[in-house]
Amino acid sequence: MSRICDITGKKVMVGNNVSHSKRRTKRRFNPNLQKKRFYLANEDRWITLKVSCAAIRIINRVGAEEALKRAKAGGFFHE
Repeated sequence: MSRICDITGKKVMVGNNVSHSKRRTKRRFNPNLQKKRFYLANEDRWITLKVSCAAIRIINRVGAEEALKRAKAGGFFHE
């Protein structure tokens, strides 16, 4: 199961752990993904999406239908 947000396209980033002595070891920065169900009123059905918390805020602001339309235009969401 990939760790990619369905709405924003956020995914795992790679960086370094830096100790006090400045020694660097590789680490991963995982996005804050949640599985959420959203109701699409125009289709009268529920969909389950894997979304980041930033995407939940976007959906609260513009609505689920508009957020899905933007994600499809950006190439992040494939149904």
